[in-house]
Amino acid sequence: MKSYSIVRVGDDYVVQAEEKSILRIASRRRAAQLVSDAAELLNAQSQPASDAETTAIEQNEVP
Repeated sequence: MKSYSIVRVGDDYVVQAEEKSILRIASRRRAAQLVSDAAELLNAQSQPASDAETTAIEQNEVP
């Protein structure tokens, strides 16, 4: 995620992405860990798509 923040609201922490609240949790440390995990999953999800496109292009180039 490119732009996010963790703000305290009452006793909870709220993760906001681009000014939109997306997660409410009691622990700041847990909120940060979940953001990190989500970023890793998003990066992993985009990686195989790039690899698949490269393989398809290489297969099309072979006569």
